[in-house]
Amino acid sequence: MLRFLIAIITNLKNGPAFIRTMRKMTKHPEKYSERDKYVYALKIVRTLMKSARISTKIYGVENLPEEGGYVMYPNHQGKYDVLGIMYGHRNPCTFVMDKAKSYGFMVREMVDLLGAKRLMLDDVRQNIVIMDKITKEVKEGKRYILFSEGGYDNNGNIVQRFKPGSFKCAMRAKVPIIPVTLIDSYIAFNSLKPGPVNTKVIFGKPIMYEDYKDLKTHEVADIVRSTIISTMEAYGVFDNRNNSPDLLT
Repeated sequence: MLRFLIAIITNLKNGPAFIRTMRKMTKHPEKYSERDKYVYALKIVRTLMKSARISTKIYGVENLPEEGGYVMYPNHQGKYDVLGIMYGHRNPCTFVMDKAKSYGFMVREMVDLLGAKRLMLDDVRQNIVIMDKITKEVKEGKRYILFSEGGYDNNGNIVQRFKPGSFKCAMRAKVPIIPVTLIDSYIAFNSLKPGPVNTKVIFGKPIMYEDYKDLKTHEVADIVRSTIISTMEAYGVFDNRNNSPDLLT
């Protein structure tokens, strides 16, 4: 949290200019393409990373489909997760986040700029409406980041249960599902660690519709979660308490 506050305070001078430009680009969609908006968002991401002394190594970019929509399902560690994924994602993408956390300094504008979705975690009806919208947009070629674990609290490098229902939008749209592994992302904005921080983002091989069309949502959730855990172990991280989601607390 301390590093997050430092990043915000350091950018108080740049913040108003960033906010004005994001609002302008959002207000005039006829003048700015999806890529224009994404490029500007990445400029802000890099500025925040530099001021907070965060370095992120990206792996598996070659696994990302060049065309068409898809949904990326990462493990969830903290406030930096979306920024780290965007930093390594060459094509425009957007995300889903808790509505209650979507109105912070520059966050509101970033959400609006990228057409991200605000999810009310305790409102089932609103969740259904939002997931239907995501399904439609993914069918049309949009790329989403969706955190199946929900919140992050003190997850760290421990992968919690994945909610099967979060996979319905990808499965109904019949698009690739991309497991995304985050390592040490929580250290960036959700710890008191001083000094520079190094994180990793690993884009896994896509799970294509033909590979999951006969599976249930909970089976797909287990495959994605297991893939992320295996990837973490391949990169030397063994913090998960148990590979069985039924035994997690």
